[in-house]
Amino acid sequence: MDEVIIVINPGSTSTKMALFQGTEKVAEAAVSHPADELDQFENVADQFELRMRNIDEWLDQHLLENVKVTAVAGRGARLCPLDSGAYGINDRMLQDLHAMKYSNHAGNLGAIIADFLGRRFGVPAIIYDPITVDGFNACARISGVPEIERVCRSHALNIREICRRQAEAVGAGFAEVNFVAAHLGGGISVAAVEKGRIVDVNDALLGMGPFSTERAGALPIGPLVDLAYSGGYTRKELINKLSRESGLKAYLGESDLRRIEAMIDAGDEKAALYFHAMVYQVAKEIGACVVALKGNLQAIVITGGMARSERLVNTLREYISFLGPVSVVPGEFEMEALAAGARRVLAGQEIIKEY
Repeated sequence: MDEVIIVINPGSTSTKMALFQGTEKVAEAAVSHPADELDQFENVADQFELRMRNIDEWLDQHLLENVKVTAVAGRGARLCPLDSGAYGINDRMLQDLHAMKYSNHAGNLGAIIADFLGRRFGVPAIIYDPITVDGFNACARISGVPEIERVCRSHALNIREICRRQAEAVGAGFAEVNFVAAHLGGGISVAAVEKGRIVDVNDALLGMGPFSTERAGALPIGPLVDLAYSGGYTRKELINKLSRESGLKAYLGESDLRRIEAMIDAGDEKAALYFHAMVYQVAKEIGACVVALKGNLQAIVITGGMARSERLVNTLREYISFLGPVSVVPGEFEMEALAAGARRVLAGQEIIKEY
């Protein structure tokens, strides 16, 4: 009988699902959800039944009589600060997600759906390396303003998976070597990864670090205060502007990097300038993380969707190559990371932690 792990990764407009048999992804799908369907739910957790209908239809096609489910892994949402690894989905976690205690994001459904499927099949249900995996020391938390603390929020799932693979590639244990990892997507996380722990990282949504295709990144404080008190924005509108309507999208009216590169190829000097400025800021953040590791690193790893751009990678190399070896791993490996975490739990290589 074939044994499989179910992986669930809900996004803001889609639900990704996959079946893994060992390390092989034997089936996958991404179901899109029309905005008008999702917008009727003020609390994302209430989308459960709508999304489960699609998941059930897909599972009915792939879970045949000779297939046995051994575990379910769901994407981890924003929760309280946590150590890395696998977490069982308990009542406290579910209560926090339903109450939107830390966020009202589609990722909240990852644990909710995984728990439901785990109960259905009578198998362990986990989340793995959620967004709020936190390896900061006391020094990294200090912002300069006592009322404001730096927080550890990042694309932890993909960052730690890629660094784990890089360590294995050089025959080292994940907890033996250091990396600087730059996840370049709609949001940008640049992390100092010391012996498997994210010891420093910018907040990719509303924090420090580079601007991205849609997000503002770090800003001059004075003008930001002026903007907040200009009377032109409510709090919600300003947060939306900084997280969804800034970066390249604000400068160029476009957030698709492929189209922006086509603009550059056509001779658009503004597009070239703002593209280069984004890469320049990424390079500076990488340099900061190299300093955080005191220069003791195995490699700088570039990953995420934007790492597919040769122009971006080549420009970035011009700035950072002197800092150490640069490894490029384009794309995201979240589904693979969730399945790998579940496999290690089933093999007894990792324990399930309590939330």
